[in-house]
Amino acid sequence: MNVNQSAPRPYVPAAPPRVPKRAAGLVLSAALCAAVLPSVPAAALPGDDKPAPSAGPGRREDAPPAGMSKVGGDLLGEPGTQVRLGAGAPVLPKDVTGRSWIVADAESGQVLAAHNAHWRLPPASTLKMLFADTVLPRFPRDQEHLVVPKDLDGLGAGSSLVGVKANLSYSVRDLWLGVFLRSGNDAVHVLSSMNGGVAKTVQDMQAEADKLQALDTQVVSPDGYDMPGQVSSAYDLTLFARAGLQNKDFREYCATATAKFPGPENKDKKREMVDIQNTNRLLTGDFGLNPYKGIAGVKNGNTTNAGATFTGVAERDGKVLLVTVMNPGARESQAVYKEAARLLDWGFAAHGRVTPVGELIAPKNATAKTVKDTASAGAQGSARSRPGQAAAAKGESGGAGIALGIAGGALVVVASALFLINRRRPLRRR
Repeated sequence: MNVNQSAPRPYVPAAPPRVPKRAAGLVLSAALCAAVLPSVPAAALPGDDKPAPSAGPGRREDAPPAGMSKVGGDLLGEPGTQVRLGAGAPVLPKDVTGRSWIVADAESGQVLAAHNAHWRLPPASTLKMLFADTVLPRFPRDQEHLVVPKDLDGLGAGSSLVGVKANLSYSVRDLWLGVFLRSGNDAVHVLSSMNGGVAKTVQDMQAEADKLQALDTQVVSPDGYDMPGQVSSAYDLTLFARAGLQNKDFREYCATATAKFPGPENKDKKREMVDIQNTNRLLTGDFGLNPYKGIAGVKNGNTTNAGATFTGVAERDGKVLLVTVMNPGARESQAVYKEAARLLDWGFAAHGRVTPVGELIAPKNATAKTVKDTASAGAQGSARSRPGQAAAAKGESGGAGIALGIAGGALVVVASALFLINRRRPLRRR
C-alpha cells in the first residue's frame, strides 16, 4: 500500500472557476440517503438489491488501473493510500479493506485522506444519490401520480422494492421515501417514467454527473442495478452526496430512519399505511451495529459486481465529514459500515492535523442562487421528518438520535438568505 506519510507540504488546488464569495449559509440538516443492499445470497436482507442473472461473481482486482483521473488534485490520481499526517495526527486505521475510499470535509471540500479515490468501480445503489440530484428538484413533493403498468417496466430480476403497485396513486414524497429508505427500484422507475422514461433519465443523470465534474461515472441504469459498463468512484459518489445535501428534501429523506408508506388496497378499497425502515445500518443501528454518533444519512448499496458500497455524512463537535467506502475485502459482517465508521472516527480525530491531499471540486455551473426558505419552512420540514423517527433514535448519545435531531431542527436557512455556492460548495452546519 502506497502510504505517503512524509512531512506535510502545501496542497495547491487546480484553478477553480471564479464565483462570488458566499453571502450566507445553508444549514446542514440531516443527510444520507436510504440504502440499497443488493445481493444475491440466500440470506439477502430486506431491501437489498440482487444482481442481474448474467452478472457473474464479484471480483477483486489486485491493483487499480494506471492513469486514473487527477480531478481534485494529482495525489488523488495516484494508486494506494494518500495521506499527509501532521504533528499529533493519528495514523489511519489498519483494518480498512475497501478497494476505494475517501474522507473529506463536507464544508471546505478538503480531502483529508483517500485510497484509490478515482478507481472506476460498480456503484450499486449509491448511484441513487445521482438519481436524486437529477430528478428530485423537478417535481413538488405533494404531487400525486397514478402508477400505470408501463411505469414498472424493465425492473431487474431480484430488484429491491418498496412495494409500488400499478393502478394506485402515490405522492412524490412517498416515492422518494421508497427510494431512500428501501432503495426501491420500483420507485426509481416510476419517478423515471414521470421524468420522461428510463432512457431520458439516464441521459439526464449523465449530464448531471458531467456538470458536477464527476468524470469517473458512466450511467447505464438509474437505480444502480448491475449493468455492463456502469461505473463510478469514491470521489464521484462523494460529490453526489455533497451536491444532494444542498437540497432540504434530500437531507430530510436520507436522514429519515422509519416512515409510513401507502400499501395496497384492502377488501374495502382502502389503503393501509405500512412501516418501512431505512437500510442504512449506521443510521438505524440495525443488524448488530450501533447508530454512529452524529450520522446524518446518505446511501448504501450492495450487488454481486459492486460488493458493498456506502457514502455517509456525520457531524461531531462542529465538524461535518463525508466518507465513501467501496467494496471492502474483509469477511467481517457489515464490513462496509464498520470501515466507514473507522474512517469517520479517524477523520474527526485528525481534522486540522493533516495537510489535504486534494479537494472536492465545484460543479461547472457554480453560481449564486437565492434560497427563499424561511425559518417557518424549516419548522414545517421538522414536522415532516419526525414521523417514525423516534423508533430509530437510541437516545441522545446515539448517532441516529443526533442525526435525526439535525433533521428535525433548522432544516434550511436564515429567512430569505442568499446562498452563494463558492468554489468548495460548503455545507453550513446547524
